[in-house]
Amino acid sequence: MKVLPFKIAKHATDTLIVQEDRGMSFYDKFHQHEEVQISFIVSGEGSMIVGDTIAEYTQGDILIFGSNVPHVLKSAPSLMESYMISLFFTRESFGTVFFDLPEFFDLLDFFKDLVYGIKVFSEKEKLKELFFEIVEKQEKLDRFIVFLKVLRTLQEAKTETISSFVSKRAYTDNEGKRMGKVFQIVMNEFYRDFSLQEIADLIHMTPNAFCRYFKQRTNKTFFQFLIEVRIEHACRLLSRERETTISEISYRCGFKNVSNFNRKFKKIKGMTPSSYKQQQLESHFK
Repeated sequence: MKVLPFKIAKHATDTLIVQEDRGMSFYDKFHQHEEVQISFIVSGEGSMIVGDTIAEYTQGDILIFGSNVPHVLKSAPSLMESYMISLFFTRESFGTVFFDLPEFFDLLDFFKDLVYGIKVFSEKEKLKELFFEIVEKQEKLDRFIVFLKVLRTLQEAKTETISSFVSKRAYTDNEGKRMGKVFQIVMNEFYRDFSLQEIADLIHMTPNAFCRYFKQRTNKTFFQFLIEVRIEHACRLLSRERETTISEISYRCGFKNVSNFNRKFKKIKGMTPSSYKQQQLESHFK
């Protein structure tokens, strides 16, 4: 299976694709596809990369990725099944002028933001019901009617973009495989030391060429990316392992000393690890 581009399986007569992904993990290769993807995380949690941004996803999240937006969802080790319902469609799925109709003018900003990926923060209960309803429907017309309700609800919902930078051009298959290898090894082995030589050798480049290549496609250096992956993992541990010390979490996430961890954490998250841990504790008991 090609890492990039990724082809969504569909019948020749399909316009709207409704897909359920179940298992111990989601498809964890860095990929992009022509279709817009609207996904509801029914269960499961982990990290995701969208463009230049590493973030967490968790049960109940609603995520939207625009056409050809490179992304990956890396499930965290868990005994919980990962279950996601996704809707796939293109701007032309229902006719070349469908989304240009006056009835969809209010969605223009919504479609513009899709290039950065979107996370939904309101109307989630209503959207959850619509996702389960669309899965239950068997007739295509019934599914399409529910899909329009989803779009209407998203139009009213509070959303935020996930990424701040996405490469303007689509990845070639070879580029996707290269970037996928880099993302894969970092997300799986973020806790250990890496050298530029090791990563460059992985994708058959010189260190200098790799640095330019990575910066052009992510708008950040390789080591910036590595630190952000470590910090996101630390956030998950701080939220879930309340008895574990910050020093231990720092070490498990690949930091050599706790003062460096505190400094990097505050720079990325805008607060210290201890403040973040306290914030998560308070929100849990609300």
